[in-house]
Amino acid sequence: MKKTVVVTGGGTGGHLKVADAFIEEFHKRGYKVIFIGSANGQDPSWFEDDKRLKKAIFLDTRGVVNKNFFGKIQSLMQIVSQVSKCRTIFQKFKVSTVVSVGGFSAAPATLAAITTVDCYLFIHEQNSVMGKLNEKTARFASEVYSSFLVDSPIKDYPVSEEFFDNARIRDELKTVIFLGGSQGAKAINDFALSVAKDLKKLNLNIIHQTGKNDFERVSKEYKKLGLEVDVFAFSDDLASKMGEADFAVSRSGASTLWELCANSLPTLFVPFPYAAKDHQYTNAKFLENKGLCYVLRENELSSEKFMNILKKDNYSISKKLVDSIKYNAIESIVDDMLGKA
Repeated sequence: MKKTVVVTGGGTGGHLKVADAFIEEFHKRGYKVIFIGSANGQDPSWFEDDKRLKKAIFLDTRGVVNKNFFGKIQSLMQIVSQVSKCRTIFQKFKVSTVVSVGGFSAAPATLAAITTVDCYLFIHEQNSVMGKLNEKTARFASEVYSSFLVDSPIKDYPVSEEFFDNARIRDELKTVIFLGGSQGAKAINDFALSVAKDLKKLNLNIIHQTGKNDFERVSKEYKKLGLEVDVFAFSDDLASKMGEADFAVSRSGASTLWELCANSLPTLFVPFPYAAKDHQYTNAKFLENKGLCYVLRENELSSEKFMNILKKDNYSISKKLVDSIKYNAIESIVDDMLGKA
């Protein structure tokens, strides 16, 4: 009989995408999967009614980062109070494998795995700079997987097949896509508006994901400029949108970064300046150092720099991106986990 596996972590879309990939892979292999996350984040909206799961558990936990001293203490006490609950769940369902994707949602189950006899803990770190939880617990894990760590046995990132399916080598420039993530990015939205007329003068099409909070404003601004733009707040079919584009301007959260790589789409990354430990910048620099992208801080953006980037040999970058990531990452990671558990 196949064992029960716990997948834990979340809080934000990047963590949850990876959690979803692990849930799908273990489910396909016939394992019973329990998800343990937080009631105070995006976790319930992703997995509350997920039919693939034997159980979805959302604990009353909150993040520690960006809180004052007393807020941190309160959050830590909440996390500690839920550890014994997780150990009870492990015992009831005979859990011997826990997969953490990080984020504050993962803390109780991760700590429970460390303090439970004969329980294997595996960690997937999405970013180039480890999150606080993973940094503290990595030495207790049976294995840590990351696209950025030299010692990781599997370096490919779990990316949905649709991004590979829509991939192509970009040998000409017809369309530019602006991506600010699911929540949008005002800096990227404003930059897109500032260069839109210049792009249209070059007969380039524009695709623009604004995020829901800025959609109305950006749409109105494009109308004032008299420009026809494929502008939308959010899309469930982002892979197709990427597939239409020949160049991207994007934030550099790990999931989006590797999706763009999988799509072989040359990109100018504009890191979110307030990301924890500046990880979006180091994510993008990891690729830039390999000659696979461009990176500019928000305060470095200008029409002149952007137009010069568009004139560069982006065909060569697109070709190199083909070999930057393999499509079967999640299968390889789970194979490695099962060989060690």
